[in-house]
Amino acid sequence: MLDKDAHDSPTGPKGKIITGHTKEFQSDTIGFLTRLAKEYGDVAKLRLGPFQNVYLISDPDLIKQILVTKQKSFLKSKDFDSLKPLIGEGLITSDKDFHMRQRRLIQPSFKKTHISNYAQDMIDITKEYISTWKNGEERIITEDTMSLALGIVSKTMFSTELKDGYNLIGEPIDEVMKVAVKRMRNLFQLPLWIPTKSNREYKKVLERLDTVIYNIIEGRREDAKSHEDMLGILMEARDEVDGLGMSDQQVRDEVMTIFLAGHDTTATLLSWTLYLLSQNPEVEAKLFHEIDTVIGNRTPTPDDFMKLTYTQNIIWESLRIYPPLYVLSRKAAEDVSLGNYHFKKGDMFLLSSYVMHHKPEYFDQPESFIPERFENNYLKTIPPFAYFPFGGGPRVCIGNHFALMEAVLVLACIAQQYRIKLAPDHHEVKPLPLLTLRPKSGLRMIVEERNNG
Repeated sequence: MLDKDAHDSPTGPKGKIITGHTKEFQSDTIGFLTRLAKEYGDVAKLRLGPFQNVYLISDPDLIKQILVTKQKSFLKSKDFDSLKPLIGEGLITSDKDFHMRQRRLIQPSFKKTHISNYAQDMIDITKEYISTWKNGEERIITEDTMSLALGIVSKTMFSTELKDGYNLIGEPIDEVMKVAVKRMRNLFQLPLWIPTKSNREYKKVLERLDTVIYNIIEGRREDAKSHEDMLGILMEARDEVDGLGMSDQQVRDEVMTIFLAGHDTTATLLSWTLYLLSQNPEVEAKLFHEIDTVIGNRTPTPDDFMKLTYTQNIIWESLRIYPPLYVLSRKAAEDVSLGNYHFKKGDMFLLSSYVMHHKPEYFDQPESFIPERFENNYLKTIPPFAYFPFGGGPRVCIGNHFALMEAVLVLACIAQQYRIKLAPDHHEVKPLPLLTLRPKSGLRMIVEERNNG
């Protein structure tokens, strides 16, 4: 028996007998998790449903143990199973040896040399897209960032153009996502084989998506040419251990995973960044100064990425305030100890980057938008998992460098030409925690041309 002391029993609010804290968690996820951490400390206990013990972990060292040092004792939790009809056994949903094998096969797609090639596509697509904007017009900027991110992932992954990418894949993915998130939030999910109206619609859209993806894969198999896009790299990849490539099913699952992760998260990040800039004119002025100094009136190039240090810090700070991946979940695969706490097999853990990024012990004035805080290698002065917008450990987001480069270059292209302001009669801007942390009801913004000579 393990010795127990007072610190070994996490506490939390008393929940309902049957549903536990499900209602509070679903109705105000961010507020509920933030209050839990403040009131109950680094390990807070809650229940989702009658039997599921869940622990919110808000200590950087314990988060590191779950994601890195003791990661073999944990599995992905079952909440992401709702995404399996869409992304199958892709990187987000797969586990253990299969996950590591797929990761080895996919990693080459995200090498620095390939990302540099993708950077030119990011610039070209953004320049083309914003060239149709008119001075003084109001736009739904959340839809614009989705279209842009979708165009970029379509081009870098399949070499398809923006409009084709949305019609073929973007629209049905959005439809499927809405159903998947609803299913994730429900305590009791009806199996997909039960022919309810929503299940039938869900399966219909999935079939449409599968037809498109498998047609693209089949076309590539018959094409003798080598392609430098992500799909080409995935299809040619061979495992360094067993020498085998991916089946069509595996390629399809990873294509869906990268497509989903590659447009939703970056689009959300860009939306929040443009909103934060509209609310912080002094930061916006410094951004414009850097863009005008580094790029001036010429077309941005991939090499500009490394020179745009303040623009990078703006993205890091936006990721701090509104991290798209605001919570991760894990399930104990065995009995396990974390610090002085002891947990049972089957216990579930929530790790919230949103909660951690707003802790005043790590970030002075945590509610304020201060990109300068990331200067002078600030992240090296705080514990590694006080800030983790891309997760961490063996499951760290494989596209993190791609996403950072995309956000910086897209922002640079927009800021070179436009100032973006929130519409004067705008609704209150609040975060909506779906699969990613989106601005609730979207963002209506005015685009103004910059007269920068």
